Parts: sequence; C-alpha cells; structure tokens
Amino acid sequence: MNQVNRIAVTPMLTTSEVAAILNVHINTVRRWSNHGTLKAYQLGPRGDRRFRREDIDEFLAGHRNHTGEAAPQEESGAES
Repeated sequence: MNQVNRIAVTPMLTTSEVAAILNVHINTVRRWSNHGTLKAYQLGPRGDRRFRREDIDEFLAGHRNHTGEAAPQEESGAES
C-alpha cells in the first residue's frame, strides 16, 4: 500500500467572515485587499477573495494599538 503525504490545509476565510472578525463593512475589507493592506487570494474565474487566518492575525497585531489619537509628546529636559 502506498503512503500518501498529507498536507494540512487550513480553511480560508471569506470576505464576509473577515469583515465580521474586524468589525468593518465588507466593502472596507475589499478596499483594503485592493490596496494591499490585507493579503488576499483570488480564486476561480470570478476572482472570489479568500483570506488566511494567519494574515488576519498579523493585520490585527500591527493595528492593535492604533486608536486614532495623537501619541503623547515627550517633554524635553531643556528649558527655553
């Protein structure tokens, strides 16, 4: 009997699933994908997008601390 090498296949996420995870509109996910902000894989003749969970986790890790607020300015020790 021949042994078959098994490759672990992780399920890909749809655009709707990614939008739900990131709590954004589906069109935002599409825009980020078009601009390269989110890595997507296009499948089939329609070009359906699919996303790896690992890529979404990386995106979240890189944007976790962004709140839209300006970073506090450090005070310099020099007096004027």
